[in-house]
Amino acid sequence: MKEGSRAKKASAASPRAKRADAAPARPSREEAEQAVRVLLRWAGDDPAREGLLDTPARVVRAYEEFFEGYAVDPREILARTFSEVEGYDEMVVLKDIRFESYCEHHMVPIIGRAHVAYLPNHRVVGISKLARLVDAFAKRLQIQEKMTVQIADTLNDILQPKGVGVILEAAHQCITTRGVHKPGVQMVTSRMLGSFRDDPSTRREFLAIVGNADGMSIPNV
Repeated sequence: MKEGSRAKKASAASPRAKRADAAPARPSREEAEQAVRVLLRWAGDDPAREGLLDTPARVVRAYEEFFEGYAVDPREILARTFSEVEGYDEMVVLKDIRFESYCEHHMVPIIGRAHVAYLPNHRVVGISKLARLVDAFAKRLQIQEKMTVQIADTLNDILQPKGVGVILEAAHQCITTRGVHKPGVQMVTSRMLGSFRDDPSTRREFLAIVGNADGMSIPNV
């Protein structure tokens, strides 16, 4: 065996190499609570005062709820579909799905609504699954553009419909409560696939249903 080959094999088998490839261990609850105490001190307050004694535990419990999407496989949500639709082949739209997410740049809320539509290709999915799909991606650290693509592409990959349309409208506290301080501003993103992208009449119907009949300039993401 050549010296270079032995060196590569030794390097690949070394504990250091294994540690580099492994995912970082999740901190314990106590470590998470201690991190909150550090932030409280950094903000200028005393974590030991009465009003803040239970705050670290409360924050950790809240984070479990805020980011529960990491424990959900979005593809499994859509695993069960129904084929007994009596030939239904028109658009299916679930509009005004409220969602709460968190900006991955500042960890402040993104609050908005999603409009999700698809054109069936012999199979449909329960409407609650569409809402759960939105939440699975919303309850993570996000940017709105990426979340729009994730919802649309997952629905398209699993259900394999004739087309998918997704529009998100949301207010971002990273620009309403800090930075440029512009309250009332909403960001709109869209993802159109299949017939929603290729057929203008399908696209117009979707936009009309969700109340964006004049929004043909909504960008694709």
